[in-house]
Amino acid sequence: MESGTRIQDLLRSLEHEYPHASLALNFRNPYELLIAVILSAQCTDERVNQVTRTLFERCPTPQALAVEPLESLEQMVRPTGYYRNKAKAIRACAQELVQKHGGEVPRTMEALMSLAGVGRKTAAMVLGNAYGIQEGIAVDTHVLRVSQRFGLVGEKTPEAAERRLMGLVPREQWTWFSNALILHGRTICTARKPSCRRCPLADHCDYARQTGKGT
Repeated sequence: MESGTRIQDLLRSLEHEYPHASLALNFRNPYELLIAVILSAQCTDERVNQVTRTLFERCPTPQALAVEPLESLEQMVRPTGYYRNKAKAIRACAQELVQKHGGEVPRTMEALMSLAGVGRKTAAMVLGNAYGIQEGIAVDTHVLRVSQRFGLVGEKTPEAAERRLMGLVPREQWTWFSNALILHGRTICTARKPSCRRCPLADHCDYARQTGKGT
């Protein structure tokens, strides 16, 4: 999908279907979103929301999380999987927030990515959804899969796909675009059995045309 007109048509249709696309993670501030996104790796948002409800009652600030015993954190985040690594990561992240940033979540990609457990995808999600700062497009498995099926990208890695998408999608739409593709990938354009026949975006999709599933 190289044509600017085709991309604009897709974005308009995507906006019609998901005008207010937002993350499914529950959060009240940048700190809560940062920790929730770290915990969401290889875990459903629903499960993360169940865990963070208890976690943030006990550790409502980075200062509280930074001194929480590791064993206690492991038990709280255990349902999210990889709980030992995640407990270490969120506590180290909180400690760095306190020591280097006065307990505040930084507002730059570079500063966020220097924190424990934070990669570019997490940083982009936090900047866009917590601060409204458009510094990147968060490319998770859903965004990568759906953008490939639409024909927007041929790249195989999130990093390369993000660079491509950032050149196609207007900057002011980066966060919304990522959120919309995540929703579409979860509800319709699923990994194993995409529902092309009921997809409202099938007319814009290379995968649907090539497989004949959109007709």
